[in-house]
Amino acid sequence: MASVELDLRRLEAGVAPREGDVAGAREADSVVVRGPVPALAGVLTQLLKASRTADVPVAWEPAGDKSSVALARAIGVGTGEARHLCLVRDDHGGVLLHHGRIEAAGDGRRSLSRRLGLAAHHDDIKVADGEITRIDVRPDWQAVDTIGVTVMTLPLRPTRQTSGRALQVASDPARIIRDGVPYPRPVTRWTWYADHRIRWRLQP
Repeated sequence: MASVELDLRRLEAGVAPREGDVAGAREADSVVVRGPVPALAGVLTQLLKASRTADVPVAWEPAGDKSSVALARAIGVGTGEARHLCLVRDDHGGVLLHHGRIEAAGDGRRSLSRRLGLAAHHDDIKVADGEITRIDVRPDWQAVDTIGVTVMTLPLRPTRQTSGRALQVASDPARIIRDGVPYPRPVTRWTWYADHRIRWRLQP
């Protein structure tokens, strides 16, 4: 199969592409994906499942939303420079490109007023043990195989920030958000990690 073009610009906010809409990436020689961050994440998830992230160059035409613009700038879209980039994965089969969040289970409204019992380690550092408000996770595109973690214990209080390869969490039922898309059910364990064994190819 030659190049596959996937136009996902109409993807609604907070929604991941359906597997059938991105499954063509698995057999492609190259992929062009148009749309927001979840569209790109959906394509990379398919390539990861097919063990082809290192083989298939991916060109991304980002949407105009804030997250897409920020990620495009961070990974160098439009610079003309092909790059081999790390891939941040989770233990539930997904990938993370821009922003992940762990918070108390619910519909997301009044999230800062809810508390979550949680224990978390970022590599060998214990970053949380008790009740918190949320944890934010971002891939660090200026480093190698690194994620940044911010723990908010209470609103309007100083946060704790760490940098490392993997975040492991055990908690009360928690709501997970990957690049703006809520995971379909609450979880009590979650791991995000920058997989040093895997690279994906960005074609500018």
